[in-house]
Amino acid sequence: MKRFLCAAAVVAFLATSILGPAWAQEVSGPNDGAVVLLDGSELWFVELSSPPTMDGGDLPSVLQEQATFRAAATGTGLRFTERKAFQTLWNGLSLAVRVRDLAKLRAMPGVTALYPVIAIERPEVTTVSEPELLTALAMTGADVARDDLGLTGQGVRVGVIDTGLDYDHADLGGDGTLRTNSSVFPTGRVVAGFDFAGDAFTGGNAPVPDLYPDDCNGHGTHVAGIVGANGAVRGVAPGVSFGAYRVFGCSGSTTADIMIQAMERALADGMQVINMSIGAAFQWPSYPTAQASDRLVNRGVVVVASIGNSGTAGVYAGSAPGVGKKVVGVASFENTHINQAALSVSPDNATFAYNAGFNVPPAPLSGTYPMARTGTATSTSDACSPLAAGSLTGKVALIRRGGCTFYIKARNAQLAGAVAVVIYNNVSGGIIPNVTGSPPVTIPVVAITAAQGVLINNRLAAGSVDLTWTVLSSPNGTGGFVSAFSSHGPGPDLSLKPDIGAPGGFVQSTYPLEQGGYANISGTSMSSPHVAGGVALLLQAQPNTPSNAVRTILMNNAAPRPRAGAGGAIDLVHRQGAGMLDIPAAVLATTRVEPGKLSLGESEGGSVTRTLTIENKGPAAVTYDLSHLTALATGANTFTPSILAGDASVSFSADPVTVPAGVTATVDVTVTPNAGLPDRSLYGGYIVAIPDDGGQDVRVPYVGFKGDYQSIPTLTPTASGFPWLARQVGTTFVNQPAGATFTLQGSDIPFIALHLDHPVSLLRMEVFDAATGTAWHRFFNEKDWRRSTSAGSFFAFGWTGSTAHGNQVLAVPNGQYVVRVSVLRALGDSPNPAHWEYWTSPVMTLARPALAVAGGLGLSQNSVRSGDRVSVWASVQNTGPTGASGVKVEFSDNGTAFGSTTVDLDPGETELVEMPWDVAEPAAHVLRVAVDPEEAFVEADLANNAAELPVTLGESIVGVGDHIPAELSLAPATPNPFGRAVAFRFGLPKQGPVAFEIYDLLGRHLRTWRWESLPAGGHALTWDGRTDEGRDVPAGMLVYRLTAAGRTLTQKAVRLP
Repeated sequence: MKRFLCAAAVVAFLATSILGPAWAQEVSGPNDGAVVLLDGSELWFVELSSPPTMDGGDLPSVLQEQATFRAAATGTGLRFTERKAFQTLWNGLSLAVRVRDLAKLRAMPGVTALYPVIAIERPEVTTVSEPELLTALAMTGADVARDDLGLTGQGVRVGVIDTGLDYDHADLGGDGTLRTNSSVFPTGRVVAGFDFAGDAFTGGNAPVPDLYPDDCNGHGTHVAGIVGANGAVRGVAPGVSFGAYRVFGCSGSTTADIMIQAMERALADGMQVINMSIGAAFQWPSYPTAQASDRLVNRGVVVVASIGNSGTAGVYAGSAPGVGKKVVGVASFENTHINQAALSVSPDNATFAYNAGFNVPPAPLSGTYPMARTGTATSTSDACSPLAAGSLTGKVALIRRGGCTFYIKARNAQLAGAVAVVIYNNVSGGIIPNVTGSPPVTIPVVAITAAQGVLINNRLAAGSVDLTWTVLSSPNGTGGFVSAFSSHGPGPDLSLKPDIGAPGGFVQSTYPLEQGGYANISGTSMSSPHVAGGVALLLQAQPNTPSNAVRTILMNNAAPRPRAGAGGAIDLVHRQGAGMLDIPAAVLATTRVEPGKLSLGESEGGSVTRTLTIENKGPAAVTYDLSHLTALATGANTFTPSILAGDASVSFSADPVTVPAGVTATVDVTVTPNAGLPDRSLYGGYIVAIPDDGGQDVRVPYVGFKGDYQSIPTLTPTASGFPWLARQVGTTFVNQPAGATFTLQGSDIPFIALHLDHPVSLLRMEVFDAATGTAWHRFFNEKDWRRSTSAGSFFAFGWTGSTAHGNQVLAVPNGQYVVRVSVLRALGDSPNPAHWEYWTSPVMTLARPALAVAGGLGLSQNSVRSGDRVSVWASVQNTGPTGASGVKVEFSDNGTAFGSTTVDLDPGETELVEMPWDVAEPAAHVLRVAVDPEEAFVEADLANNAAELPVTLGESIVGVGDHIPAELSLAPATPNPFGRAVAFRFGLPKQGPVAFEIYDLLGRHLRTWRWESLPAGGHALTWDGRTDEGRDVPAGMLVYRLTAAGRTLTQKAVRLP
């Protein structure tokens, strides 16, 4: 049976650093394409052609299309493991496939696009115990919306897709009991959810879902607290109900397909708002998580997502799903104050910030208690032994670090009656005490520095000391400015991103009870839930607001902020969007301007004109004066853009504009970029409509690109001289400028290493014969590919020897080839040659092994019966130019393997492999031998990697092939010389009687086979070296003779001793 190799094409890595004079690059980042699983397979999204049900697709048709794909993929021999199937928000599947099978996957009918399933890194957290959100809430007016407008988000469901949620936390509606993977779920406030990951999931292994989305990391609990905590911490919308959708394990990353799975579950659970403070950076809005999010908005769900924390990586750095066309992508502003949990001591109220211990309850925010020490400032084992019962009743114990665990110290203090423990360090620096133990410690445990502890110790030595729990608050010098870590837009499609901003730097919120209960964390992860909570308040106040209108309302009423250190100049629109969220203004607004933002695109022709629609939702006519607020611009460099004065000019088709109550009016806005700006700059500003009724000014931000967007060079060489033909050596890529030979085994494959200075609309790699120029078609052809993450980083795309041409997969034979890289620049016009860049590689030589079964299968006896134990053998060979070690050879009977072994084959070597077979019923058997059955070795042709032999118990055994020769043929014996057994092959031009005989050189008859009739075609039989009477034939020269079709053919063979 013929089989064709369907080797795949691509592995993409990110690398960043130069390694010395060898011009090698070391992989220092994660896989930059698909997630690589523990077995070496990769995760890919497969998008199918029909629309998902959310876009009008018929569910039975979508399911049938997916079933057809599975059947066709299986039928072509594509090896894959299906991870997820999606029908609602996106039509397709996520599959784990071998790298070599990607070409086959691309060629499958019905596949419209492949996208790598990207690893979503678990957000890093830095914690300081402190339950305070007041200053951050004041920045967005959330406190006014709550206290003056009476809004809490009551009746609104907010889904949090994150690391889970500690639903035992009292501030989030729990009973305050510390539990691990709590089964007390759902609760009165956390009304729905699911754990899609399991504790042990790290991104590269298999998720183990369960019913309980408890948080063992902390990020999701912190996010949820900002949205709607109601206790010691009060979030933006303390009356919302939550859905908790856990997509991370306790450590590691998650994957984009699990995010989509969580989105579909949140939709089914009736969430009205979804917050995702996670994402994949540098993405296009076509990425599946962004597509799925856009469809959620179409279904009535407001999706809010962080724009990312790649603020130092330059422009075009936004994350998916935040870059989605209908998603509210959120930037981060610094909090105006930094608040830390603290304690003060008498008599002068000396105040010290502290670190909360792990796995103990949080310290209160107020209250005064007497202190007692259990040792001295020189104790080496303070409180390591049991303390007198009642000696610490009602007191806070001061204990010096050292001599035993924090748990033992705290447990002993608790048993002595202490209400809290303050541990001070025995060396310089801070500590975070881990107080894990059983039974758990149930009193607060905090830590201070050695100097602070010695001060308190000395005061206690002199008399009584009282401790007061408090908050240490200090102004933040960068408060109100965009956070340095917040990612820059715009999207690669020049869409205005981010959309809006909110506090994300130094934000305090809830944290798992096991980790102290509260924490101070920075990131756009923290800004996004401010907006999600604000949306909940808006929906409570205006429950009939369409989901597609929410972003516009928020953006119209946001407040643009100046840039730090820029003399009051307004910061980049593609860094802050519409500006700082203003919840009361959005709730009370009576004017709406559509669209809520203007993505002007490229201004190669100069001015750009757009139409705005002003809607007056108030009770009386309003006249609007129109004006323009300019913002700063960035220069042409993607990675380190300079900050420039924007100074675009704006004109209006009418100004002022009067709009009667309850109707709309339109006005054309023409924006002309500053002629002094360098080409390839990004500029922006705000159209401002000022009502004459004293109401809130409304704004529409705009962003544009000056010049020809397709003029941005993409395949830039960097200091390393990319692109390269490269070889991987360990974790290093080494340039091969003079060409190289590759066996395609393991990591010995050619890599195309290239730096992309800008996102591209299409990235294509094609193979050509180096001598003739004959096209062998494509091994990589993906749309909307991301840019490199830094000015020196690069992608490394590995090729495993196959290509795709339409729905056909081609195994490129051994030989010499070049790869041509073609890049269609972002938003480029494919027919325009000026929008393409090209590069052709040095010559690469493919030199695979070529494995085969030579001569078919043989048995140690010509007729077998049930109960016999016979030997089955086959000759395997390697006719390729490269050796192959550890080649598996597997024998099977009617599809069930009964033995296997491994062999090492040098180039040109043939080896006889033998395996015992215990014969049993039924009467009919098909024996099969397969060399490299799991395709561990990449070969150009697998057609000869298996052979079969039909066996009927009690009958003579002869193998039959399909090929019918033109005349009688007799092949050389295999192997020759032979030891125990030998295989003979012959071809019959027509059906008829056949005789096969073996003689020694003296003409003595040794063995005879006779058949009254054999069919035309190829035949094979084996001989165990015994005569017709069963005697061993001695070593020496032998003659074998075939008589059939009116002819006789003779060959010689040698038997070894």
